[in-house]
Amino acid sequence: MSVTIRIGLPKGSLQESTFELMRKAGFNISTSYRSCIPEIDDPEIEARLIRAQEISRYVESGVLDAGITGYDWIIENGSNVITVAELVYSKQGYRPVKWVVAVPEKSDIYSISQLNGKRIATEVVNITKKFLEKHGVHAQVEFSWGATEVKVPEMADAIVELTETGSSLRAHNLRIIETVLESTTRLIANVNVWNDSARRAKIEELAMLLKGALTAEGKVLLKMNVKTDKLSSVVEQLPALHAPTVSSLHSAGWVAVESVVDEDVVRKLIPRLKSAGAEGIIEIPLNKIVP
Repeated sequence: MSVTIRIGLPKGSLQESTFELMRKAGFNISTSYRSCIPEIDDPEIEARLIRAQEISRYVESGVLDAGITGYDWIIENGSNVITVAELVYSKQGYRPVKWVVAVPEKSDIYSISQLNGKRIATEVVNITKKFLEKHGVHAQVEFSWGATEVKVPEMADAIVELTETGSSLRAHNLRIIETVLESTTRLIANVNVWNDSARRAKIEELAMLLKGALTAEGKVLLKMNVKTDKLSSVVEQLPALHAPTVSSLHSAGWVAVESVVDEDVVRKLIPRLKSAGAEGIIEIPLNKIVP
């Protein structure tokens, strides 16, 4: 039986990286400049472009069946949703992001305890309040609509801001004093939808393909022909994801070898393989690796 799920995709900073991940997972998405209803080449999926900050609320309420958003926004909204998969990617790379407490370089604040009675600007008010409460700190936490880095020191004593590399904070002469929360992207589902076997199966299928696309990120498949008396020497060079696949060729005394390797080592690896006896080496980019 055919089912349709409505999924929220993050609009804004995560949009392009999410579209690219979906493409590698096998889904082509297109959207016009102002449209919030992308077209997707799967009749069983309807997509909506929504700010990541709001997606978990719409999934919890059932307006969306599923969504891709950050763990931070699930916590900030206190949303009761099913976490289907952790997808470790962000705007700039494939690593977690962090919400950090930052102050001006010249500030005399060096610890969380020194924030007592201070003013803090942030977009994650609830997360910040819980963090301060955990440390026994009483401070004034104000919601920031954006451009949070420029609000210290004139409008706030400190900020709690999202960072991947810290470069933006350093560019604004800010110093990190503590990490509040580490966050990764998550595929989430509505609780009732998750209890519907047909829609759950579709969401689990999507999760499998997305995780497969992430697993393949930065990896390639190397294929080569090797004389049997050179096989051991060639295999020793291969830092395989699993043991390399070796199969017999029609020509006696030859085998075909396949191995998944990190793309960033290929330029050094291929000359070593060639010297060890490999021939006809082919490098193939990968979209998905599904265990």
